[in-house]
Amino acid sequence: MKHLKFLLISFLIFGSLSATHAQTKSKTATTKKTASPKKSKSTHAHTTKYQCPMKCEGDKTYSKAGKCPVCNMNLKELKAKTVAYQCPMGCEGDKTYKKEGKCPVCNMKLKKAEAKKVEKGHEGHSHS
Repeated sequence: MKHLKFLLISFLIFGSLSATHAQTKSKTATTKKTASPKKSKSTHAHTTKYQCPMKCEGDKTYSKAGKCPVCNMNLKELKAKTVAYQCPMGCEGDKTYKKEGKCPVCNMKLKKAEAKKVEKGHEGHSHS
């Protein structure tokens, strides 16, 4: 019985030391990666922002990729919003322009076009 107890305690100590060593090694590897970030060759006019896909913290954004402090999920890169301008009279239908200016048809000042929501289909499931 003493031998069994000794083996069990030895196994638990060895297991906990192995787990601690693995965590320490993992943190060291992560620290080394973040300590010397590689410079990207392309420069962006805008700064990249990251956000939790579960929106745990509402619309809070981060400047670096990482993990959400609430749910521990990987932060996702937010796509840059493009601004489009359109004639308020609809002279050209849904045609948009990248820059602010005047409508070539009626000469009115172009206004920012409102983003249209694209609804996803309901394929693959049914409502009961």
